[in-house]
Amino acid sequence: MTDDSAPPFDPITFLEAAVPIQSHEDVTAMRDFLVETLEDCGVSPRVDEAGNVLATRGPDERTGTHVLLNTHIDTVSPHVSFERDDEADAIRGRGSCDAKGPLAALLAAFLAVDPGDGRLTLAITPDEELLSTGADALVSREDSPVRDADAVIVGEPTDLDVCTAAKGRFEGTIALSGANAHAAEPDSGVNAVAALESVLAALETFDERDDAPPEHPQLGAATLTPTVVDGGEATNQVPADCRLTIDRRSVPPETAEAFRTRLLEHLEAAVPDAVDVDFSFTERPTPFLEAWETDPEAAVVRTLADASGGDVRPFTAATEASYFAAHAPTVVFGPGVLADDEGAVAHAPREYVRVDDVRAAADALEETLWRLTSERRE
Repeated sequence: MTDDSAPPFDPITFLEAAVPIQSHEDVTAMRDFLVETLEDCGVSPRVDEAGNVLATRGPDERTGTHVLLNTHIDTVSPHVSFERDDEADAIRGRGSCDAKGPLAALLAAFLAVDPGDGRLTLAITPDEELLSTGADALVSREDSPVRDADAVIVGEPTDLDVCTAAKGRFEGTIALSGANAHAAEPDSGVNAVAALESVLAALETFDERDDAPPEHPQLGAATLTPTVVDGGEATNQVPADCRLTIDRRSVPPETAEAFRTRLLEHLEAAVPDAVDVDFSFTERPTPFLEAWETDPEAAVVRTLADASGGDVRPFTAATEASYFAAHAPTVVFGPGVLADDEGAVAHAPREYVRVDDVRAAADALEETLWRLTSERRE
């Protein structure tokens, strides 16, 4: 519960203090500021072993709706200094829209709403921009608050639209193995680089297979893109090895393992018999961000869209919503934009968020939480 005697929380004051805090290499200072802010507002947060900041409102034994609010406190490099742009009524600087602006709006709603016999959980993660170690640890715990959540709202810059789906992203390397030989006698070896011709052609036809995921009504078609190639050791030698890195943007219901199985089968049928082919995902300590989707008719979608006045659409970037959507209806929502008419905003030197949008997001989230947690009280 919050302390009624605590000072009122203002999302813009919070954001003006949060953006100057560098959190691209180390989130400690930003996490400490978040914890202190919650404590000043009468909430007792805790930090788990993965560095997640967790706080709850509502009874221990809830009987009403449980909504989990998530975003991240890390930012990309390099840090961009804070600036209050009074002419544009905007806050500029690294993290202003990705994702300290959404965090400010989530905090305002979390602190304003008494969920009655329901529950609100605030779960703020580190490491979203890199490996999602915080989110992975959060959902992997047996006592994870995500396990019994009725809805999850993930804060990201969506221009106040409600996003109900996103593509996944997988990355891996196709390894081709042949046999070295003198370039003067090329037929005495097996040229792994030459086998790339068959591989590249196979990638072009991969999503024409009968078992390929159909085009998604919101996200469109999956994509498969070769990105980096490496092969050969000497200019006068038939190369025995070649490696090709690929980028996969998946759509539901494709999973990482299903993709790997289908791709390897497709490549083995395409390359010459003398060439060995393998595929392995890029090593990382956490699962890749899978494609995900939420029913546009889910209560959290309809309620938040009505409160914000925004469109219901897919999100165009990777997000930790992927980790939560497997457990509960999940949406992505927040103030700010990834890009505007002038170009990139999030992750760019000109990153900004408009003050009115932060307040509008906070108001929409507050109304949504009131409505969702009051449904079972009536």
